Amino acid sequence: MVDPRPDPATESFVRHRNLLFTVAYEMLGSAADAEDVLQETWMRWSGVDLGEVRDHRAYLVTITTRQALTRLRILGRRKETYVGQWLPEPLLTAPDVAEDVELADSISTAMLLVLETLGPTERAVFVLREVFDVGYAEIAEAVGKSQAAVRQIAHRARVHVAERRPRGIASPEETRSVTAAFQRAVETGDLQGLLDILAPDVVVLADGGGVKQAVPKPVVGADRVARLFKAGLNRLWAEVSVETSCVNGRTALLLRVDGEVDSVVTLRIEDGLITGIYTVRNPEKLSHMEREFTVQR
Repeated sequence: MVDPRPDPATESFVRHRNLLFTVAYEMLGSAADAEDVLQETWMRWSGVDLGEVRDHRAYLVTITTRQALTRLRILGRRKETYVGQWLPEPLLTAPDVAEDVELADSISTAMLLVLETLGPTERAVFVLREVFDVGYAEIAEAVGKSQAAVRQIAHRARVHVAERRPRGIASPEETRSVTAAFQRAVETGDLQGLLDILAPDVVVLADGGGVKQAVPKPVVGADRVARLFKAGLNRLWAEVSVETSCVNGRTALLLRVDGEVDSVVTLRIEDGLITGIYTVRNPEKLSHMEREFTVQR
């Protein structure tokens, strides 16, 4: 009789798959590339002699990190020729992710943009240590550095991120409230209502990938941002249906045209005010938006 249970390699990979996907996504900012990394990880894992592996989780994380580092360097070259502004690929996540505040913060658009300012090795070390609490010995094995070097890299990355990350993590309730107020102000053309929730130094970033219309450069400052929405973006919203959803662990807005996702808008919120408005319109980055991903620490 054939044993219906999966073989030990498959069973272990499936058990850790959501964790591995989350590691790859936080390193790459792309669901499509993270899934490719998982395929590469499986190919290497399936050829490993499990009798020689003491800790399956650590070994799988090491393989995933190495594959993600290789792909991250390739992505860096792609971004040099990217048309317009680059934003991370949005990820549709379960609403309960928002309740794990640290996990939701780590996959937020705002944090992924901060991670973009790190070098590949720094990003890997920061993600593994600060988000997934991986030990220094395991990180050293994954990135091919000594433990002493990894500790120094981790310290530099921690300081770098602390200087650039949001000043405070907005609660799920605050995020929902401010997002709803933003939606009302834009849909009704309420300029003052919009100004009331914009921070003085708010910035708008939009990613059309050279395929869809988007502002080509960052727009900074509450007055300029409010005028931008008043002048034209509110007309776009009049032509779409808008719904709220959980994207990257936070309440976000999905704009649909004829039932298809046209844009995803996420907000960076600090002290009750919007400090960042991020709009992804590049169709290649929206191809996963009908599928919910499971993220895990």
